[in-house]
Amino acid sequence: MRLKWKNIYYSTLAEVKNNTNFSIESRIFNLQNNKSKIKIGSYCTIKGELLLFAHGGKISIGNACYIGEQTKIWSAAEIEIGDNVLIAHNVNIHDNISHPLNHDLRQKHYMDILKEGHPKENLDLREKKTIIKKNAWIGFNATILKGVTIGERAIVGACSVVTTNVPDDAIVVGNPAKIINY
Repeated sequence: MRLKWKNIYYSTLAEVKNNTNFSIESRIFNLQNNKSKIKIGSYCTIKGELLLFAHGGKISIGNACYIGEQTKIWSAAEIEIGDNVLIAHNVNIHDNISHPLNHDLRQKHYMDILKEGHPKENLDLREKKTIIKKNAWIGFNATILKGVTIGERAIVGACSVVTTNVPDDAIVVGNPAKIINY
């Protein structure tokens, strides 16, 4: 479903090229209020959620990409998605650990979010750039963790948890994901 008003609204939160569509279930949370930090190419379909943390993050999505329903792409460092990438539904892609490891800092982080919103500084989420190269396919319910590079034309099987780099043309499955073919 093409929603003209949603496309117009999202152009205030991100740099969006021509012929990109957002579905009714899509969401963008740009906690930095800097639209240059989220770039979406032409001919994309966005049905999932894009989120930038207040203290940092950047998301770039190439041309002709598909982001499925209930997929979450959360950045505190940088997530780069190449052209022609297909990401199925309910996928999680993160370039950080979401909360501090230390229990006291984790509780403080949670309380800060409740009281004042996401902190804009002094937050260590062990951020590392995450890259999905062109023509990759990410299957439903997969999780791509921080610092991982998914190679060109690679396939990540459904329900896989990717903790290490995936070479070009590889097919990976499992938890943790392992190469099963090329």
